[in-house]
Amino acid sequence: MKTILGMSFPVVVVAAIFFFSWLFSCINILKEYERGVIFRLGRVLPQPKGPGLIFVFKPFDSITRVALRTIVLDVPPQDIITKDNVSVKVNAVVYFRVFNPLNAILQVENYIYATSQLSQTTLRSILGQVELDDLLSEREKLNKELQTVLDQHTDPWGIKVALVEIKQVDLPQDMQRAMALQAEAEREKRAKIIHADGEFQASKQLSEAAAILAQNPTTMQLRYLQTLTEISTENHSTVIFPIPIEFLTNLIKK
Repeated sequence: MKTILGMSFPVVVVAAIFFFSWLFSCINILKEYERGVIFRLGRVLPQPKGPGLIFVFKPFDSITRVALRTIVLDVPPQDIITKDNVSVKVNAVVYFRVFNPLNAILQVENYIYATSQLSQTTLRSILGQVELDDLLSEREKLNKELQTVLDQHTDPWGIKVALVEIKQVDLPQDMQRAMALQAEAEREKRAKIIHADGEFQASKQLSEAAAILAQNPTTMQLRYLQTLTEISTENHSTVIFPIPIEFLTNLIKK
């Protein structure tokens, strides 16, 4: 049987197959948004690899891929008791990304799960310190506060929290009815104020008009005639003739 360097041909073929299999397993291609954290004999290399073609010398090296794209994390609804003792359900969404792959792997076991749990506890903690009216009207301020607190806690993990948004606030049915009654009462209050203001302005206008008409009695007579003309243009079976107020006053005096 033919030999190559003292080895039989089948052995060489098997060795070549194992060699190329090992070589191909050591070749890794990382995408543009990926980085590879390399552990060599259990110790991490100082710089992550990638993107592009990298070589991992197995079995002495191992690689952990880390994505640098922004991750959208949906925070499930949380039962929260506000400062004024109202029970509500609040859910939110968190946008974060990894800026330091080494810390994301070394400082925490699962950075996505850890960020999710931290988001839930922070949401309950921060929103439990505000009243219901502030929770409904000051969302932008609360979003900024949540983002700041989360970013401070996740910074040692190599994670940057870019944005936190409160999605929905679910109120109990009795609270919804109470708020509806309050809103209706507010609308009635504004309607009465507007109506009273209109009456006040109308009385001022009538007072000014009466003062002008009182300066010349002839204008009052002309006004009476104008009113008769307006009535005559309409087809009414009843004829209304205005009597001057001065005439009635003289009768009352007599």
